[in-house]
Amino acid sequence: MQLPIYLIGYMAAGKSTVGRLLAERLGWHFVDLDEAFAEIHGKTPADYIRANGIDDFRIKEKYVVEDLAELPIEKVIYATGGGYPCWEDNMECLAELGTSIYIKWEAKHLAKRLMLTDLTQRPVLQGRTEDELLAFITPQLQAREPFYMKADYVIEAPVKEIAEEDDKNIAEMIYELIQNSKV
Repeated sequence: MQLPIYLIGYMAAGKSTVGRLLAERLGWHFVDLDEAFAEIHGKTPADYIRANGIDDFRIKEKYVVEDLAELPIEKVIYATGGGYPCWEDNMECLAELGTSIYIKWEAKHLAKRLMLTDLTQRPVLQGRTEDELLAFITPQLQAREPFYMKADYVIEAPVKEIAEEDDKNIAEMIYELIQNSKV
């Protein structure tokens, strides 16, 4: 397994939470690329998108990923934004930079997980009900799936109903994957 590791997946897949848990367990660094973007550009991704549009954001987001990849730190878990893998050649870029792991959820579970978050930080979802979220997520997830499935590894969320332990279970699955890869 080539380092660093990039966690990809839809909004609310747990990339940041799983990444933090995993990095802590491994004694590695963790970088949330949305937080890195905000630190570098002085605006959260949501605020940047509102002010400058999604296309400009995607260009800047790609630069953040590429710039961080040049740092001399190998043992890093990165959590990407949900749309990052689906823009231009970003999955090919991740393949060159390290190992990508897709945290895969069903749309109905993502909708439930998103309802537990602050939707004001997600401009395209703000003010939606759970049913409206599901109607929005389902076709978008289907469109993104071909990009996500280019990941080096796919971790299917082992869940029937949403529970607090889901992210811990996923982190444990990825930990085992890393340990078995002899990183």
